[in-house]
Amino acid sequence: MTPYEHPYPAPELAERHPFVPLDFHHFSVDQMRLRADDFHAEMGRRRSVRMLSDESVPFDLVERAIETASTAPSGAHHQPWRFVVTGDPYVKRQIREAAEAEERTNYEQGRINPEWRRELEPIGTDWHKEFLEIAPWIVVLFEERYGVTDAGERKHHYYVKESCGIAAGMFIAALHHMGLATLTHTPSPMAFLSNVLGRPTNERPFVLFPVGYPVEGCLVPDLRRKPLAEVMTVVE
Repeated sequence: MTPYEHPYPAPELAERHPFVPLDFHHFSVDQMRLRADDFHAEMGRRRSVRMLSDESVPFDLVERAIETASTAPSGAHHQPWRFVVTGDPYVKRQIREAAEAEERTNYEQGRINPEWRRELEPIGTDWHKEFLEIAPWIVVLFEERYGVTDAGERKHHYYVKESCGIAAGMFIAALHHMGLATLTHTPSPMAFLSNVLGRPTNERPFVLFPVGYPVEGCLVPDLRRKPLAEVMTVVE
């Protein structure tokens, strides 16, 4: 018995598009709480890591993380993202040099206002971005502003930034879950990434991820996440 008045999918929709049974595991409430607690604890250990090692990482692990990220929901299921991966030392050097040039301007020529500087001070960041060259892999997530059909025609995408944001979060979670570290890096502006990586005009850089292992003895800022009461509101 279903409480829905109208069938889903509607018969005429099911005739035009294939539907399959949902692959869903219905756990007991106790099992769900255990799974929720385990995942929360695991993700609670996740940290952004700037001190990445040059220890090699098998490429298939990066591939699997991207495959996981690509399970993210997206507007009209267009999946408007492209993950571009490089481990080439020359390309990584180009990315580092261009990123540091932009970041140096940000820090030394006033793009970052005093308030922003005060907020960044406890983290200890500056324009040096060695991790872009040291990490074994650089993954850049590009948002596809619009698609291009086989006939060369423009195809509209929906909720591009929202879709890419969800995919980025799932990529981060996938890396952490398998035992790798990363950092969300968004040098501003990021247009140089399109040039260095030879991307078409319908793609725009969204976020850059250096991927690898933390260096031995890695230290991270002693940060605290906001408590639940500060991030959740219940409307009754």
